[in-house]
Amino acid sequence: MPITIDEVPWDHPVGERLRREQVRETKQIYDGEDHEEGPKPSAADIDVFLLATDTDTGETVGCGGLRRLDPTTFEIKRMYVVPEWRGRRIGKVLVGALEDTAEERGAARIRLETGDRMPDAMRLYERCGYYRIDRYGYYADSDISVCYERVLVEDTLSSTPR
Repeated sequence: MPITIDEVPWDHPVGERLRREQVRETKQIYDGEDHEEGPKPSAADIDVFLLATDTDTGETVGCGGLRRLDPTTFEIKRMYVVPEWRGRRIGKVLVGALEDTAEERGAARIRLETGDRMPDAMRLYERCGYYRIDRYGYYADSDISVCYERVLVEDTLSSTPR
């Protein structure tokens, strides 16, 4: 199953549809509540937005974005794989593409937040080499947030506080 990854503008119509699906699914998991802390991702603060497309069918099957937190750190935002396409390693391909893109843009690490009711997401990130960290930023006081990090370039971070 060949997957292509393309960078598109934040307002790309297919990207908008996938982000709406991701928000709707998350609200269902959390009993209709929107627990996202901090500012919602937008064109003003998302540096990169990627779409994953199955090349055989032409169907867009996932998305993910990067928001810069500081000069050496990006945060994964709006990571999503269409439910019927899960279990096919699309998430892993997307995370890898986000990591490559972040590194190309000077990142030494990537952070992310997911919810405590998202075991599939947590397994994906752990399989991709992410490890749990203390809640950071807007998520610091959120009891439902689970935060992760992956160091991409260790040398760059040796003098940067975590």
